[in-house]
Amino acid sequence: MLVRFDMSEYVEAHSVSRLIGAPPSYVGHENGGQLTEKVRKHPYSVILLDEVEKAHPSVFNVFHQVLDDGMLTDGLGRTVDFKNTIIIMTSNLGAGHLSTGMANKKETKGLLMKQVEKYFKPEFLNRLSEIVIFEPLLQEKLKEIVKIQIKKVVAGVACKGISLSATDVALDVILAESYNPMYGARPIRRWVQKNVITKLSELLVHEEAGEGSAIHIDAMGDKGLKYEVVKKATVDPQEDKDVNHRRWLKRQRGLLSSGMKPNRLSKKRAKKRAQEKS
Repeated sequence: MLVRFDMSEYVEAHSVSRLIGAPPSYVGHENGGQLTEKVRKHPYSVILLDEVEKAHPSVFNVFHQVLDDGMLTDGLGRTVDFKNTIIIMTSNLGAGHLSTGMANKKETKGLLMKQVEKYFKPEFLNRLSEIVIFEPLLQEKLKEIVKIQIKKVVAGVACKGISLSATDVALDVILAESYNPMYGARPIRRWVQKNVITKLSELLVHEEAGEGSAIHIDAMGDKGLKYEVVKKATVDPQEDKDVNHRRWLKRQRGLLSSGMKPNRLSKKRAKKRAQEKS
C-alpha cells in the first residue's frame, strides 16, 4: 500500500501532532496521528514524503527515531512498528542545476549535494540509506505524458457520447507550449486543462458539439491548435418512415418468393401506412 504525504501541508511546528497524534487532553487526541495510524493499520506500506524540504524542521526530528530504530511512539503512548515499511522522500532542491543537462557529470552531483547538505542537518542525512538523483525527462518520455493527459480527456468526453482524436503533430504542439525544464512535467497537465478542456467546454456550451459528434484536434502551424467538429447526421422522420416501409416490402417479397404467406397483421399495417402516406 502506498501512503503519500504532501509535506507542504506540514510547514508549522505544531504539524508534528498531525503526524503522530495530539497528546491526551487535547482535542482530537483519540483519533491518533495521520502517519502512525496508517502504519499501525497497514504495517507493510510504502510511505512517500513528497517535497520533504517544505516541511517544518521539527517534522524531520520525528523521523530520526523512525529511520534509526524503525519505531515511533504516537500521541497516545503506543509504539508503532515501521520495520516493514519503505520510506521514500522526494525533493526539488538543486533542480535548477539539472535543467542545464549536466545530470551525468560529477560536478552536477557535487552542486546538488552541497545544496542538500546546506538545507538538511547531518544527523538527518546520515540516517538515509541512499540519495538518488533523477535526470530530466527525455523528449520521448514527455510526449508519452502528453498522450496520457489527452487519453484522460478522451475518456472524459466519451461519457457524453463524443469521440475525440488528436494528431501526432498536435501532441508536439502541446508539448512545446507546455513544457518547462525548471518545473518538469506538471505544467503539461495544467496546460491541457487550461487550453484543451476549456476549448471543449466552449464547444459544448455553444452547442457546436454534442452527443454523437466527433472532434479532431490538429496543429495550426507551429503554434496553436485547431478543432474540427463533425456533428452526427440528423435523419428526417418521414424519410426514416419511408426506409422502414421499403424494408418491410422487401421482406414480404422474400416471403412470397419462398412460398410462404405474409402475415395478415403485416398486411393491415401496410394498408394503414399507405393511407397515412396518401
